[in-house]
Amino acid sequence: MRKLIQDIFEQNSLITATWSQLRRRDNVSYTKVQVKPVTLKNQLHYQFAFHYNNKVLHENLTPAEAAERMTLLCEETFRQGLLCTTEADYQILISKKYKVSILTKSASKTAVDLSHNRKKQYVLEEGVPVSFLVELGIMNEEGRVLARKYDKFRQINRFLEMVQDVIPHLPEGRPLTIVDFGCGKSYLTFALYHYLSVQQRRSLKIIGLDLKADVIEHCNDLANRLHYGDLKFLVGDIADYDELNEVDMVVTLHACDTATDAALEKAVRWGASVILSVPCCQHELFDQVEASVMNPLLSHGILKERFSALATDGIRAKLLDLMGYKTQLLEFIDMENTPKNILIRAVRGQAGEVTEMWNEYTAFRDFIHADPYLERACADLLPGDGKQANGKSNSSKETVQDSANCDLC
Repeated sequence: MRKLIQDIFEQNSLITATWSQLRRRDNVSYTKVQVKPVTLKNQLHYQFAFHYNNKVLHENLTPAEAAERMTLLCEETFRQGLLCTTEADYQILISKKYKVSILTKSASKTAVDLSHNRKKQYVLEEGVPVSFLVELGIMNEEGRVLARKYDKFRQINRFLEMVQDVIPHLPEGRPLTIVDFGCGKSYLTFALYHYLSVQQRRSLKIIGLDLKADVIEHCNDLANRLHYGDLKFLVGDIADYDELNEVDMVVTLHACDTATDAALEKAVRWGASVILSVPCCQHELFDQVEASVMNPLLSHGILKERFSALATDGIRAKLLDLMGYKTQLLEFIDMENTPKNILIRAVRGQAGEVTEMWNEYTAFRDFIHADPYLERACADLLPGDGKQANGKSNSSKETVQDSANCDLC
């Protein structure tokens, strides 16, 4: 591994590198590092972008310094890295016992402009026509992004960047099955299919589900025009969909209130390797939250609404952790575009200390007098005897609200 990194820097062949999956969370406060070559004062440098929860810090290093820093990142800090070079792509995987695996694939990127202030590089590039973006009216036939659709173009690319990070967690050697609950007009569903099937050449089947029959008909027509043969759209409700026994990835974007929880339950029971969820309209806890010590906050409706939404997503993340996932809450798009900008990204992995996590979770749940849908729905998958400390029912036979019923989605 050290020799591979040294060779890459000696040959000046690195295009981009991404390091993720911390070996230990107590030794650093950043969660991901991205590396790219830049030219500063006519000299080659490498820019390291250290991603923290709410900021990104940059450091520019000489090639020799960069090679040493990259080596330390893989030896001491991270468990996986993706190094894209002009010759090949290298996926580095490091086990807890420090067993190193290096997977080599054909180069997926070409050399880029090294200008320090160069145009942002997207997964789907500007100036390169993409058939589904043209059909959806985001690009023209020459590949120029239309000004009024640029926010949507950035959103699609941001979503695909998050998908890039979880590709190592998806099964290899067989077709993938992906379900998109509450797919709506399916901009991101088409983007996911294009990226995985067309760009990554993965064999897969994607099913989009939504309640709006006219929208589903339009999406199926578009999939047929694009010859996306393994992309299908169905009319249906999240809670009632039982057509599959196993799913590799579940996507749910802007499914309202407990419809998100219904999708998360489906994903967990399917044993999905990856879950990507952007919740919307978290109403459930608003009428439940009660804690007199928090009255200065909860007595204001707008603050109570925001707190309830944040508490809901925190509860969802902790419950997913308890059920065998490693969960992150990430900013999906800028707040200026929509306040519904938190993405829950969960990958299946070895659970941590379950008893400690369960005690932490129940203490918070009981403090705010919450009775979360997801806990009731997944009671048989959680620690304990399935009885909540607050004595409320665990029945999950409830009506959920699909995104089709929400004016905000």
